[in-house]
Amino acid sequence: MTQQYQNYIGGRWVDAASGRRFERENPATGEPTGSYPRSGPDDVRAAIGAARDAQRTWRKMPAPKRGEILFRAAELLLHNKERFARDLTEEMGKVLKEARGDVQEAIDMTYYMAGEGRRTFGQTTPSELPDKFAMSVRAPVGVVGCITPWNFPMAIPSWKIMPALVTGNTVVFKPSQFSPKSAYNLVKTLEEAGIPPGVVNLVFGEGAEVGSTIIEHPDVHLISFTGSNAVGKLIAVQCAELGKPVSLEMGGKNAITVLDDADLDLALDGVIWSAFGTTGQRCTAASRVIVQASVYDEFAERLVQRTERLRLGNGLDDATDVGPVVNADQLHKIDSYMAIGAADGAKLACGGATANVGPLEKGHFFQPTVFTGATPRMRIAQEEIFGPVTALIRVESLEEAIEVNNGVSYGLSSSIYTKDVDKAFRAVEALDTGLVYVNAGTIGAEVHLPFGGTRGTGNGHREAGIAALETFTEWKSVYIDYSGKLQKAQIDE
Repeated sequence: MTQQYQNYIGGRWVDAASGRRFERENPATGEPTGSYPRSGPDDVRAAIGAARDAQRTWRKMPAPKRGEILFRAAELLLHNKERFARDLTEEMGKVLKEARGDVQEAIDMTYYMAGEGRRTFGQTTPSELPDKFAMSVRAPVGVVGCITPWNFPMAIPSWKIMPALVTGNTVVFKPSQFSPKSAYNLVKTLEEAGIPPGVVNLVFGEGAEVGSTIIEHPDVHLISFTGSNAVGKLIAVQCAELGKPVSLEMGGKNAITVLDDADLDLALDGVIWSAFGTTGQRCTAASRVIVQASVYDEFAERLVQRTERLRLGNGLDDATDVGPVVNADQLHKIDSYMAIGAADGAKLACGGATANVGPLEKGHFFQPTVFTGATPRMRIAQEEIFGPVTALIRVESLEEAIEVNNGVSYGLSSSIYTKDVDKAFRAVEALDTGLVYVNAGTIGAEVHLPFGGTRGTGNGHREAGIAALETFTEWKSVYIDYSGKLQKAQIDE
C-alpha cells in the first residue's frame, strides 16, 4: 500500500480539509512513492493562522537559541543523509550521488544559519549630536511564504527556511507536488529538532490552489519563490499590487566559454557535469558552450564522443550517469526543442530523442543531446530548455565570447576555461551574471556566498550567505538621547 503523508499545521500532522489526495510516482519506474494531501485555501489559511500566532513568541526567543534548534536539525539531517538521498532519487530522479549532494547542501545551509543566530549583526555609529547613541538592529519580517521547485527539493527549501527561521520569522512552506517526500523529510527533521508548533507549516498541493492563497493572504508578509520565469513574473505583479516584498529566483541560460588556451580535458569534464548533471534540470545548467574557433572542431568531436557514452537509467543504479526527467510534460517540452533547433539550422550531433525501451520503458528518459553549429540568437541558445541538452557556439575572441554570454535574457551563472590569468580577470569583470566560475563548470555554488543572478534570473535578491539575512529581515534604526534636552538633528542652533 502506498504510504500516506499529511500536512504539518500548528505542530500537528493533518489531512487536507477536503480529504482529497494526490500520488507521486517515481519518474524512472512509474511506481508510486507516496500519497499526499491535495490542499485547498482552507488548509493554507489554517497554516497562515498558525504561523501568525507562533511568530509572536518565536521572534522573542533569543536568536542564539533559535540557532541551537537549527544546529540540532543539521545533526539529524546528517544522521539521515543516506535515507533522505534515496527518497529524493526515487521521487524526482537525479542519480544517487547527486541526491546525496542535495541533502548535503541542506545540511551545510542548516549548520551555517545555525551559526548566524550568534552573528545577526547590526551596526553602531557615532551620532552627529552629543550625548546621543545611534545603532541599527535587524527585525524579522513576520510570516514568510516559501514556494519551492522539485529539482533541488532539500537544498532550495533550506536556503529559504533556515535563514527565515534563525532571524525570527515563521514559515508557510509549499513544496512542488513532484518532490513532496523530501519536503516532508525536511519538516519532520525540524519537528524532531524541537521547532515550536506553528513556526514551520507544510502545505502540500497544486500551485493554483495553495501558492495563490499564500501569496494573496494579508498575514503573509514576504514571498520567497524559486521557479520558472513565467510564474515568477506573475507573482511579482501580484506582490506589487499587494505592496508585498518578494524574492525571486527564476532560472538561467548559462554558458561555459572555452578559449583556445584552455585545458580541454578539464573543460570537457566541466561541460559534461554542468550540461548533464541532474539531467540538465538545474537553473545553473550549462545549456550553451561558447568555443573559440581554433579549438571548436576538436572540442565538439570530443564532447560528442563523451556524451554518447553516458548511461541512462534509474538514479539508484550505481552504473547510471543520467537519470530521468521529472515528468511527462517536461519530457515533451525537451523533445519539442529538437525540431526547433533543427529548423533554426543547428546540427543535432548526438542524442535528440526520448529513450523508452527495455528497462527505461516506464520512465521519462531523454538522451543526452549536443547541438553543434548553433548561433547566439537561435531559440536553443536563448530559451531555458531544462533538460539534458546543450548547444555549441563558435566565436573568434574573448570579447565576442563575453558578448554572446551576456546576450540572453537571463544572468545566473557563467564559466570560462583559460590558462591566461589576464583573460580570466577580464572575463570575471565583464561577465554579467551573479555567479562566475574560472576553470570550473557553471554549477557548484557554496552556501556561504550569495546565490542569484541578474536580468530575468531574479529581482535583485540573493539567497545563501549573509545576503540571505537581508531578504528575511527589516532594518530598524535606534537613537538613544541621554542629553536630557531636546536636540534637533540637522537644525542649526
